[in-house]
Amino acid sequence: MHDPHPVRLTVEDDYRRSRVTVFFRLLLAIPHLIWFFLWTLLIIVTGIANWLISIFTGKPPGALHRLMCNYIRYQAHLTAYLALVANPYPGFAGGAGEYPIDIELPAEPVAQRRWTILIRIVLGIPALIVSAALAGSTGGNVSAGGGSGRKSRGFNGGGALLFVCAVLGWFASLARGRMPKGLRDAGAYAIGYSAQTAAYVLLVADRYPNADPTEMLLAVIDRPPRHPVRVVGDPYDLRRSRLTVFFRILLALPHLIWLVLWSIAVFFAAIAQWFVTLFRGTPAGGLHRFLASFVRYRLHVYAYLMLVGNPFPGFTGAAGTYPLDLEVGGPERQNRWKTGFRIFLAIPAFLVSAALGGALFASAVLTWFYAILKGSAPWGLRNLSAYALRYDAQNQAYLLLLTDAYPHASPLEGEDAPVA
Repeated sequence: MHDPHPVRLTVEDDYRRSRVTVFFRLLLAIPHLIWFFLWTLLIIVTGIANWLISIFTGKPPGALHRLMCNYIRYQAHLTAYLALVANPYPGFAGGAGEYPIDIELPAEPVAQRRWTILIRIVLGIPALIVSAALAGSTGGNVSAGGGSGRKSRGFNGGGALLFVCAVLGWFASLARGRMPKGLRDAGAYAIGYSAQTAAYVLLVADRYPNADPTEMLLAVIDRPPRHPVRVVGDPYDLRRSRLTVFFRILLALPHLIWLVLWSIAVFFAAIAQWFVTLFRGTPAGGLHRFLASFVRYRLHVYAYLMLVGNPFPGFTGAAGTYPLDLEVGGPERQNRWKTGFRIFLAIPAFLVSAALGGALFASAVLTWFYAILKGSAPWGLRNLSAYALRYDAQNQAYLLLLTDAYPHASPLEGEDAPVA
């Protein structure tokens, strides 16, 4: 749809993790955390100077540009190490190409419009909100645009998605010696968007951050296996009715009430399906269709409420009735022990889904304002929201025994799957 973003994520990680360094990861990172704090203090001062000079010259000085680039790369390296997105111990200089999770940045400062430099911190607020939901504080929080200096907290769990992926990845890496691909991909995506945000606010790049997971990751990461529960639809229809956007919550009230009432019936149907699947090894066809319709309807409602879709959805959850739709296969044989412990096995997926829910809410609020002004949804936020809804649908499908395939946390759809 447009030229590639000048700030790009590169991933050369092989998923292997050293159990010893994983167990002591926080202790091993203490020298880096001290160095990062001192470097951040320097960026606060030089960021303000960089902002003032850039207002008058139209672009940052070369020396300050390189300093900001090294800081952004170093923060990405350190965050990747702390969050187990990468395994090697990072260097202290933020050099390009020296870490498996790296950030490509413009080699030279670029000319930028002076008025955007002047109010850069204000323009960056929407991106900072999304970045906070994904990865916590970024270097962009430190200073630069607008001349306001605030200390960056670095990686501290402020970003729900990255924090949850790090915690779950810690246990998985200790048990298996490998980081699960889905958690690694989600963490890398959060780090990449955070770097784009920092680069924009620190005047390294003039291009606004792009929240689209596909653009961030597709060129550098292999797609995961195709999941039996897939979100499909037309990704290019971004038109939104300003009138229905303005009253979206009120218009969605009948659906929210019906969703609650339907959930009561689903609770009992799921219990019955659990017993059937536990003893037969295969879900009952009628219950499978009923539960699949509920999960599909739930996707339609939240897609409408969160402005991922524009038309008013139907009340039946019928396939093919909404622009963002859910494909669910028929009942298949499932592993009995996975069935017996399904609710416990789903707990990690619920944590990831809850973390993505924060990003989904932030995207919906920002999309609301954008759609009111322009009559369309922003491409990046729309695709970030679709990612969150897809994972939630896969999580619901797993819990309700529509499939025993575990939800995949990767922001990318499965290989050869229709793009949504």
